[in-house]
Amino acid sequence: MAGDDTGAPGPVTFDDFLKLDIRVGTIVEAEPFPKARKPAYKLTVDFGGAIGRRRSSAQITVHYQPEGLIGRQVLAVVNFPPRQIGPFMSEVLVLGVPDENGAVVLIGPGQSVPDGGRLF
Repeated sequence: MAGDDTGAPGPVTFDDFLKLDIRVGTIVEAEPFPKARKPAYKLTVDFGGAIGRRRSSAQITVHYQPEGLIGRQVLAVVNFPPRQIGPFMSEVLVLGVPDENGAVVLIGPGQSVPDGGRLF
């Protein structure tokens, strides 16, 4: 079934949702990514335990500065295949939603939780 006229995707099952492994992690490194086509940062996110540290390219330069990202907990999809972005290999997809102008606002827990926790 196709999505509706709002651009929303069609219905999915709960089993479809569970295929996404969405985890919380803490940003431990953030630096500008000048070779990206659109302004972005290179992030290293620590998911703790078995997942460990993974890297991501994120177009979040409107609302965030690299130094302000360190220590911030975010949600990310950790089971997508790695994706080459220019000279950088992005291993996870950090999640966010657009503000009223389309700039990305990161999604994270409302209080500190253990790294590696899975979204259910």
